Amino acid sequence: MQLLNTLYVTTPESYLHLDNSTLRIEVEKETRLRVPLHHLGAVVCFDQVSVSLPLMHRLADDGISLVLLDRHGRFKARLEGPVSGNVLLRQAQYRLAGDLVFALEVARSCIAGKVRNCRQVLLRGARESKAESDASVLARGANDLAAALRALPRAGDLDTLRGVEGEAARQYFAALNFLVRPAVREVFRMDGRTRRPPRDRVNALLSFLYSLLMNDCRSAIEAAGLDPQIGFLHAVRPGRAALALDLMEEFRSFADRLALSLINLGQIGAEDFVEREGGAVLLEGDARKAVLIAYQERKQEYLSHPLLSETVPFGLLPHVQARLLARTLRGDVDQYLPYLVR
Repeated sequence: MQLLNTLYVTTPESYLHLDNSTLRIEVEKETRLRVPLHHLGAVVCFDQVSVSLPLMHRLADDGISLVLLDRHGRFKARLEGPVSGNVLLRQAQYRLAGDLVFALEVARSCIAGKVRNCRQVLLRGARESKAESDASVLARGANDLAAALRALPRAGDLDTLRGVEGEAARQYFAALNFLVRPAVREVFRMDGRTRRPPRDRVNALLSFLYSLLMNDCRSAIEAAGLDPQIGFLHAVRPGRAALALDLMEEFRSFADRLALSLINLGQIGAEDFVEREGGAVLLEGDARKAVLIAYQERKQEYLSHPLLSETVPFGLLPHVQARLLARTLRGDVDQYLPYLVR
C-alpha cells in the first residue's frame, strides 16, 4: 500500500534527483537505487543528503512529503505541497481545542490508550518470563498502571491528567528493564526515560524509534485534513506538532516492543552505540539501517482493529485513528476511542 512506503535515505553524501517519474539515488556519481514516485508516500533523509530542486517540486506536486532529520533521527524540516483538508474541519479543531471540557476528554482518551497498551506490554512480559522474580516485578508494574487507569476518570483538569500520565510512565519504564533478557541486561539498563540527549542505550534506541513513529503520526494527521500543531493533551508551542504527539501516545508501546525485540534477539548490540562528550548516548552506523528495516517490516504486520472488525497493517493504524479523531471533531461520534492492543 502506498501509505506504507516510506523511503529512508541514511547513506552520507547521497544525492537524490528526478529521473522522469523516478527518484534516483546516487552516491559518488554511482546510481544506487531507483524508485518510481508512485510507489512512495514519503521520503525521509538523514543528515548529509542532497536533494535536487526539480525533485522537491515533483514531490510537492505529487503529495509526497520530504522530511529532513539529523543523523540521530531528530526532526529538522519538512517539505509539503498545498495544505489539503476541509477548512470547516480545521475550524472545528481550533474551536474545540479551546473547549476545556472537550480537550480534557480527548486528552484522557490519549493517555488511557497509552497506559493501557503499555500495561499489556508488562502483562505479556510477566506471562512469558522464565524468572519468577522478574515476573513478579512486571506484574506489580502492571498493577501500578491499572491503578493509573482507575485514576484517569477522576482527573478534573489537564495538569492533573498529565501528572497521572507522568507517574504511570515512571512506573512503566522502571519495569521495562525486566523485559530485557538477563544476558544483556547490564549493558541495556535504563534509569528512567531520558531524552535531549538520551543517557543510555535503551533511551537512544527508543528516541530513534519515537522519531520515526512521530513522523508517521504527523503524516496521518495531515492526510486526515487536520492541523498537526493544534493538540489537546500536549501544549501548543511554536514548531511543535502537538496533535501528532497526542496521536502517537497510544502507539508508543509498539516502538517499545520493537526496541525490546531488537535487543533480545541480538539484532542490536552494545557496540552499535557511541557515547559523546557530556554523556549523550547515540545510535550509530549500520545499526540505524537495521532499526529502519525492522520498523518498516513491523509496519507491514496486520493487527485487528476492534472498531473496524477487520485487520489493518500497523502502518495504517495512525491513519485510521486520525480519521476517527476527525469524526469526533466533526461531531459524528461522541468520543474519541484510542486503538487498544488485544
